[in-house]
Amino acid sequence: MQRMKTSVALVFAGALLLTGCATGGGGGGGEATADPCETVRSEVRDISNGAQNALAAGGDPSDVQSAVEGYRERVDAIDKSAGDDAGLSDALEALGEKIDEAAEYAATLPSDPEAEVDADALAAQQEAISAAAAEVTASCSGDTEG
Repeated sequence: MQRMKTSVALVFAGALLLTGCATGGGGGGGEATADPCETVRSEVRDISNGAQNALAAGGDPSDVQSAVEGYRERVDAIDKSAGDDAGLSDALEALGEKIDEAAEYAATLPSDPEAEVDADALAAQQEAISAAAAEVTASCSGDTEG
């Protein structure tokens, strides 16, 4: 039991560390920026961290699934407001798909808090979300002409 909690904690900490590195860091003075990409990066970082946290927190599987699905709705809202950047839209759709997969995974989590959770499967879901979020960040941070 203690090993499982330790493993989940390590997976969670690692995922957050990877997410922070993958989504870039270094923006200065975060006050009301007019840069749409900075807004997207910030939102996607929040979505990625939130979805990963929801998975790691566990609890009632339907509650976890519902929480993760809420992040998909946020991705869709960003996509609608992102304009007609096809690369960004594709990356957001890929992130949405990874969040959908995570929601499906959440439904399979045990409802018994004492039950073991497959730490590798949890880490895989978190890593997939993190990688997809990094792709969104990369697609938006690229120099665009026009």
